[in-house]
Amino acid sequence: MSGAKILVVDDEPQIRRVLRTALTSRGYVVVEARSGEEAVELIRSERPDLLLLDVNMPGMSGLAACREIRAVSDTAIIMVTVRDKEADKVEALDAGADDYVVKPFSIEELLARMRAALRRSMGTQPVEPVVTADLRIDFESRKVVVRGAPVRLTPKEFDLLRQLVVNAGKTLPHRRLLQLVWGPDYGEETEYLRVFINQLRKKIEPDPRHPCYILTEPWVGYRFELPAAPTPAKPLAEPERIG
Repeated sequence: MSGAKILVVDDEPQIRRVLRTALTSRGYVVVEARSGEEAVELIRSERPDLLLLDVNMPGMSGLAACREIRAVSDTAIIMVTVRDKEADKVEALDAGADDYVVKPFSIEELLARMRAALRRSMGTQPVEPVVTADLRIDFESRKVVVRGAPVRLTPKEFDLLRQLVVNAGKTLPHRRLLQLVWGPDYGEETEYLRVFINQLRKKIEPDPRHPCYILTEPWVGYRFELPAAPTPAKPLAEPERIG
């Protein structure tokens, strides 16, 4: 998405310089921050479209900065780090990141993940609002109300929920759901789905441990189910009158 503003957050000048050169040559506007604290400040003044956020920095870590930024902004966030264990990826996604890139990485891989993270529209197909006794989802205004209170979803949470609702009643396999929400280069990152499905359940389910909306099909995928409408009670028959 040429022209998008990218905030590069890394304490190493050489990495910032390499990323600035690569991104500006492809039409992106680049802003730099040297620390988590500086990133939190710049998110308000610069309003970037996406953050490339290093995990390991002195002072405020990338994870702490991600949590603070996610509390006030829907900006797309890609964590960049040398850590490659699944637990590290889950921790980054739990902190609010949209994606996770492990150093060393190729610029083409990073650009592909940036395009996926910047993608906000999942197609032009209109989606009817979801209205139940305790849940209302308005896709046009991107608003969710649970038990009368507004609930804030991150962009990726909302996009994931949208795809589940568009395919309500059908189980979406892991690979298909990843590609619909994150892009065609994805398919094996099932930990992404586990984290985001858990986050959605905590936000919209009456009891996240026993979900009624977002259901798991073991080893296959997930599906969205609307509660069945109650069957209208039949009117009582008039008592037979004699005479």
